[in-house]
Amino acid sequence: MIPARVAHTGHTGRVVADITYGHGIPTEHELRLCGDLSGGKRALELGVSEWFNSIAFARVGAKSIAVDPDRDRIAEMRTRADAAEVSVQCHATDLADLGEITSGTCQVVVAAHTIGHVDDLSRLLRQVHRVLEPSMPFVISLDHPFALVSDQHPYGTGERSIGSWFTALSRANFRVDQIRELGAAGNAPSTLIMRARKEGS
Repeated sequence: MIPARVAHTGHTGRVVADITYGHGIPTEHELRLCGDLSGGKRALELGVSEWFNSIAFARVGAKSIAVDPDRDRIAEMRTRADAAEVSVQCHATDLADLGEITSGTCQVVVAAHTIGHVDDLSRLLRQVHRVLEPSMPFVISLDHPFALVSDQHPYGTGERSIGSWFTALSRANFRVDQIRELGAAGNAPSTLIMRARKEGS
C-alpha cells in the first residue's frame, strides 16, 4: 500500500491536488497552477512521472487519465492506483497519439519532466491542444535549460531554450500565462515550469 497524499482545500474552498512538479521545489499546494480538479473534471498526465500525478488527480475526485508509451510504466500506474483505491484510465501509447481521448474534454494536462526530449514537439502540442477545453491549462515542468549549460554545452545546443518553448507553444495556439524558475542547480535554477492556456477552439 502506498501512503496517501492528502488533498488540501484552500481558503477559496477549491480542492487542490497534491501534484509534484520536481524535486526540492514547491508543489501544487503552493503554486496553484491547475485549479480545482474535483467534481469529475478530466485531468491528463502526459507521460507517467516518477510522482504518479494521475493518482493525485483521482484522489481529489477528477476523472484521471495517464498516457505513456512504456507498457511497464502503465502497468505500475495501474498497480499503484489499485493500491491507492482510485481509478485511473491508462493508455500505453505514444505521447503524441491521444486518439483515445475525445476532443475538447480535458480540463487540465500536466507533463512533469516527461516531454523535455520529445522529438516531434509540434505534433504533441497539436494533440494536447485538441483534447483540452478552450482556455484550460497545460502545465509543463522540465529541467531548466540554464542548469545544463557548460563549456561543452552552450545554451540552446542540447536542450530546447526557453524561447523555443514559447515559440512552439505559440505556434500551437497556446498562450503562456505563467512561468516559474525554481530550485537550485549550481548558479542556475533547476526546474522550469510553464503554464500555457489553450486559445481558440
